[in-house]
Amino acid sequence: MLWKLFFEICDILCSCIPIKDVRHRIRREKLFDWRKKYNALRKKYPELNFWGAKMIKGGWNIGFIVDNKYVFKIKKRFDSHTSIEKITREKRITDAFANISPLRIPKIEIVHTGGYTFYKYDFIPGKNLNFHSLRAITKNAPVWGQQLAEFIYAIHNAHPHEIDDLRGDRAGDGWNHNDICNNVIVDKKTKKIIGVIDWEYAGWGTLESEFNNTVFFSSKLRKSGIKQIIMDNYAQLKKNSK
Repeated sequence: MLWKLFFEICDILCSCIPIKDVRHRIRREKLFDWRKKYNALRKKYPELNFWGAKMIKGGWNIGFIVDNKYVFKIKKRFDSHTSIEKITREKRITDAFANISPLRIPKIEIVHTGGYTFYKYDFIPGKNLNFHSLRAITKNAPVWGQQLAEFIYAIHNAHPHEIDDLRGDRAGDGWNHNDICNNVIVDKKTKKIIGVIDWEYAGWGTLESEFNNTVFFSSKLRKSGIKQIIMDNYAQLKKNSK
């Protein structure tokens, strides 16, 4: 959550570069014009408290958590020529699975301001599963593994017709989130999973790849044994459905 401070420092250092074109290029290509995007939001939402806003960065996007109420995401290298289909893809997918997922999925609103297009959705308070210690993950793996198995089962076996065109020609047998490892939110009080965020990589794929995605980017999750727990619970769900 220190990204905003990091970018502010880089922006200050960038202002010391004497060549204007170089300054602009660095701010556009390395700092993703973050300040222009941030100021566009402040102008659009004067009623929100931007004091203490947090910046997030990951995948194709940067974003801001504002007032601990809303998340605003935008493509790092936003271009006004970017096709509307590319911008709205994540919204279409999350809308399609909103009433299918047993876990909360943020409802995305498309916001146009300052020449930019943002995703806006309610902030889900909690702690990222992957930010927990190995000990905590191992302890809670039976409960979290069951919840994630139910989530994967619901998503992978649903075929919402409204996003059939997004399958493309990719091989697979169902829909995947494709980045579960980094985007599971746990309630700090109940210690239960309450939501799955950031669906930018979601797509049609194989069940095996989705199981791998649950631990792919985390040595802690791999060591905890949660992947096997997820797979065992999924197998039981499939058996019970017959």
